[in-house]
Amino acid sequence: MKLIYLLALVVVLTSCSGPVQKQSDIDARVDSVLNLMTLEEKIGQLNLPSAGQFTTGAAANSDIAKKIESGQVGGLFNIKRVAAIREMQQIAVEKSRLGIPLIFGMDVIHGYESVFPIPLGLSCSWDMDLIERSARIAATEASADGINWTFSPMLDLSRDPRWGRISEGNGEDTYLSSRIAEAMVRGYQGDDLTANNTIMSCVKHYALYGAAEAGRDYNTTDMSHIRMYNEYFPPYKAAIDAGAGSIMASFNEIDGVPATANKWLLTEVLRNQWGFKGFVVSDYTGVSEMIAHGIGDLQTVSARALDAGLDMDMVSEGLLTTLKKSVDEGKITEQQITEACRRVLKAKFQLGLFDDPYRYCSEERAKSEVFTATNRAEARKAATESFVLLKNDNVLPLKKSGTIAVIGPMANTRENMTGTWSVAARFSESISVMDGLTKAVGNSAKLVYARGSNLHEDAAIEERATMFGKSLNRDKRSAEEMRSEAVRIARAADVIVAVVGEGAEMSGEASSVTNLELPQTQRELLKALLQTGKPVVAVLFTGRPLVLKWENENVPAILNVWFGGSEAGDAIADVLFGDVNPSGKLTTTFPQNVGQIPLYYVHKNTGRPLSGPWFQKFQSNYIDVSNEPVYPFGYGLSYTTFTYGDVKVDKSSITQGDSVTVSIDVTNAGKYDGAEVVQLYIRDWVGSVTRPVKELRGFKKVMLKAGEAKTVTFQLTTQDLSFYNSDLKWVAEPGEFSVFAGGNSNDVKEAKFTLQ
Repeated sequence: MKLIYLLALVVVLTSCSGPVQKQSDIDARVDSVLNLMTLEEKIGQLNLPSAGQFTTGAAANSDIAKKIESGQVGGLFNIKRVAAIREMQQIAVEKSRLGIPLIFGMDVIHGYESVFPIPLGLSCSWDMDLIERSARIAATEASADGINWTFSPMLDLSRDPRWGRISEGNGEDTYLSSRIAEAMVRGYQGDDLTANNTIMSCVKHYALYGAAEAGRDYNTTDMSHIRMYNEYFPPYKAAIDAGAGSIMASFNEIDGVPATANKWLLTEVLRNQWGFKGFVVSDYTGVSEMIAHGIGDLQTVSARALDAGLDMDMVSEGLLTTLKKSVDEGKITEQQITEACRRVLKAKFQLGLFDDPYRYCSEERAKSEVFTATNRAEARKAATESFVLLKNDNVLPLKKSGTIAVIGPMANTRENMTGTWSVAARFSESISVMDGLTKAVGNSAKLVYARGSNLHEDAAIEERATMFGKSLNRDKRSAEEMRSEAVRIARAADVIVAVVGEGAEMSGEASSVTNLELPQTQRELLKALLQTGKPVVAVLFTGRPLVLKWENENVPAILNVWFGGSEAGDAIADVLFGDVNPSGKLTTTFPQNVGQIPLYYVHKNTGRPLSGPWFQKFQSNYIDVSNEPVYPFGYGLSYTTFTYGDVKVDKSSITQGDSVTVSIDVTNAGKYDGAEVVQLYIRDWVGSVTRPVKELRGFKKVMLKAGEAKTVTFQLTTQDLSFYNSDLKWVAEPGEFSVFAGGNSNDVKEAKFTLQ
């Protein structure tokens, strides 16, 4: 046994007193390891290369294996399966001088092999228990397959749907995203990271990545500090307060300095103000990319990153290859390297890797706990709760009878059901829309199918959206041929299910766009189907808010299914046929056109707010389109109808430290049982700095049987009324407040109270 394990074992036997290690015990064990390490070995722990995928037995001869053996690697990512991970861990533990174990990471973003809806879709469930369970299942499956670290949750607030990675986040709202952050961290990490079915979370991308200029990926971000603290920082902080073990620095610059080397961001805010104790990793080549930003050569940017508070370098190897030289030249100190190494080692102790480096390498668990029927059933349920019914002119739910035409480029493509960042998915076993509908109707109805169109008229754009093996299987027939076939089939049907939208990788990283409308070839298909006179249901796949003004005006029913995951087809069938009543609510605003962007509900008034109907000269509006969205934040229909009573407050005035109870009666006035997300908003009418016209401060998802009524209550404290002022102080200022409650951010009832 390596000397390092004998020392670590002595420390743990003399000081540990339970399954969850005390911080003082871990600190003592980390010190025992650091005392044995050379400077070069400490630097090696800061290096995180991408492993790629090795065939078992080939790893030992790789270049990475040689680096591991020489103590130049702290962890690996992009490697899957127990056998391959065990082989790499064995090299670290048995062949390197000190035998320090590796940490193994992966982009487990919305499930592992049992894939859940994309995060933007999952956020539309507004169900924190469900979201926490999704992360718990992802952690169980990933850890069973050798992974102990996930680059999730992504908490970048985004109000620009041109940005492809909006699909990977939780939408436009600070409060909701903060609650999701807490749920995800709890789900991944549980209450004991040494348990072999939990994994360490990595909050990303810190910070402000979702506000990149022009909605273009990797671009500059520039905003005031007061906006950072009030709107963009809270979700990251919520995850840290929930115990997240690591943070990933973002690609963008802030205040003219890339986040990867931004000392104010990584040290002053993250560690000094928020008290973060974990480690910070760069994004993929984030260190070396700072050369292109223009702040120095590889040695300079690497030293700046370490000095700023970065602990681990993903892929660039700038820290590995230049830090010793920077120490020799007095540009950084060995103590700074030691502290960074300390934080990486601490994470490995927290994960229990020093006690058992192979704790995540159980072939038995991998066989019995991954892609199970139980996990897939949870993913299916989550998908049904994520779908948002955008329009329904008495078409849905469908009957399982007659002839149903299933038409569209997304109707029969299993590999596109899981959406972006589903790198561990079993694409061939995902459930397509045709699969799901076929199983659902059995012999009760006849299904007929036609592709109808390609996803995009431009083959080059399709080619750019085929990452991770998600082929779009472009049809070589002309658009007219495919459309004619679809119309012929549709005319013989009783109802048409048009399955349209984006492919899985048309949104996601490096998938920014300037046009948010459906591709022209798909819109022409919809027009042709509508001309048959048959009722049309559009089943919409998307990873972002789209411009659906024409569709909303012309298509009788629209069900937004985002990308529902490995069980998407079954979940879509559940909702289309009414076995599940849709309850999803939008967490992003859908604009009328791209020119309205950024468009979000939590905006501020100008000195000339629009006071009447559009158009009003010399007021804040456009001359060509109204200020309103097609679908507002919080919007989503049901097969039933919910009605709201008046908002009531139990006090007309409260004092600092007090609270007010807000209540509203909600009635299911329709014929179907259903769930409604009741939303609570506030407005602070006068402040030392301007305040938004509405801010979400609570929500409850309530199930109501047909005809049933419930009183939904919320508690608002002065903390809920607080904000960061111009001095960046957290304050609740006296004055008049409005409280709003309703089924979306536009359709609300109002009451008022005063804070003394």
